[in-house]
Amino acid sequence: MSDPLVKIRGLKLEGRSDEMWMPIINGVDLTLNRGEVLGLIGESGAGKSTLGLAAMGYTRDGVRISEGSVEFDGIDLLTASAAVKRGLLGKRIAYVAQSAAASFNPAHKIIDQHTEAPTQHGVMGRNESVDDGITLYNKLRLPNPETIGFRYPHQVSGGQLQRAMTAMAMSCRPDLIIFDEPTTALDVTTQIEVLASIREIVEEYDTAAIYITHDLAVVAQMADNIKVLLKGDEVETADTRTMLSKPQEEYTKSLWAVRSFERPAKPAINTGATPVVSIQNVDAAYGTVKVLEDVSFDIHEGRTVAVVGESGSGKSTTARCITGLLPPTKGQILFDGQVLPASYKARDKFQLRQAQMIYQMADTALNPRMSIGKIIERPVQFYMGLSGKALRQRVDELLEQIELEPDKYFNRLPSELSGGQKQRIGIARALAAEPKFIICDEVTSALDQLVAEGILRLLADLQDKLSLSYMFITHDLATVRAISDEVVVMKDGRVIEQSAKAEMFQPPHHAYTDLLLSSVPEMDPDWLTNLLNERGVDNIGDAAVDKM
Repeated sequence: MSDPLVKIRGLKLEGRSDEMWMPIINGVDLTLNRGEVLGLIGESGAGKSTLGLAAMGYTRDGVRISEGSVEFDGIDLLTASAAVKRGLLGKRIAYVAQSAAASFNPAHKIIDQHTEAPTQHGVMGRNESVDDGITLYNKLRLPNPETIGFRYPHQVSGGQLQRAMTAMAMSCRPDLIIFDEPTTALDVTTQIEVLASIREIVEEYDTAAIYITHDLAVVAQMADNIKVLLKGDEVETADTRTMLSKPQEEYTKSLWAVRSFERPAKPAINTGATPVVSIQNVDAAYGTVKVLEDVSFDIHEGRTVAVVGESGSGKSTTARCITGLLPPTKGQILFDGQVLPASYKARDKFQLRQAQMIYQMADTALNPRMSIGKIIERPVQFYMGLSGKALRQRVDELLEQIELEPDKYFNRLPSELSGGQKQRIGIARALAAEPKFIICDEVTSALDQLVAEGILRLLADLQDKLSLSYMFITHDLATVRAISDEVVVMKDGRVIEQSAKAEMFQPPHHAYTDLLLSSVPEMDPDWLTNLLNERGVDNIGDAAVDKM
């Protein structure tokens, strides 16, 4: 056998906290051969991303490698010069981050950022790189692959931007790619296409990959071997089939367990009850491009309506219309039976505070330079006019509502919090306006199962205590089962089906709803292969999945 492409031995990393160095990774070993995919799994804070970055010889600010070795193709990355590393990173070693929105430069077009690595590393010229980018966009099933790269990052959906970043990482055909939760922002049908495309690229170019994820069903489709981490310690490592069928450690078995949280069904809505929010025959457009057509549904007090559909189906655009960020071109939005002005600029403070949002990526939604206390204080001051002791008391109450200790978290920065804690701050900021209605935009997609369940339980508890109404935008059908009362299915800017949750998961369905339900990954290593075969797709790059 040839030597491993990546060899890590006795790796220890530490992070700075209050002028002290605390352990993050505690003596982990890792071996990866060409063409192999290693899955790294574990809860938030397990050290997955830290280990993945260390495999590139890289650490984030405030983190250091204190012991061990990291070799890539025989090169010691811990002692290599800066010039050697520059020659490797981007060319032979690539990275796909979890948050594409935080990774792209908003001032440059997507294609310009895509071509940077291959041109600077001398892999190909600008024109050739553009053509190759279009080829990769097509492989990754991006819409309008010939032109989408000439948009700015904010002009595409989150799922589309995530695929564009995957294409960018593949632009130099690297020997090693670190995939850090690359499909968390994707709907289930798009996820299938991206997973199949990644697998195809890895096989075609004999690329090694480290695939970091909290989605166990996804890692089952992608990885040859799985390594389980817990608080910086290696729990166990085995080939995927053995790990799924015969995990040895109790912690691994707990990860495999199906999460139990599901809200009981609520009684039927009284006929004639006035909805908190009513979307009535809404059309909307970006410039001359129509993106919503005749969208109508209601959200009643104390209930959750889950809005599901693929990336670009109109879910988030509908939310923008409700909040007044995108005035409808036709139709109207009603709040408690009263028509809202189409634009937020024409709404008064009372109308503005009634509809708040919790965003998908807390990393990009929270100001990194402001303390947690200051982040929550701003909406309390703006909407409630509080100051001094009353202001601090209200912020403390909000922190207690989201189950975080005020004295412990008030002065911390977002960077000092875990992903789940940051999402809780997003919830507190929305609650600060004391709204009746909250839009939850993919609020659990970036979180591991245990943390996501905690967030869902918190949202459910707050809904019961405060009689809140939720519009829950999600592509995760397990989340739909857990928290929704009604379900709205969108496709191509239209509502194609809506029903109570119980009816949503019982046939017969609209053909597109059937497609969504059949696209949820299962804990079976053969699931993706079998599904593609059933749909008549041998090569995702040559034949699109039929989206009916």
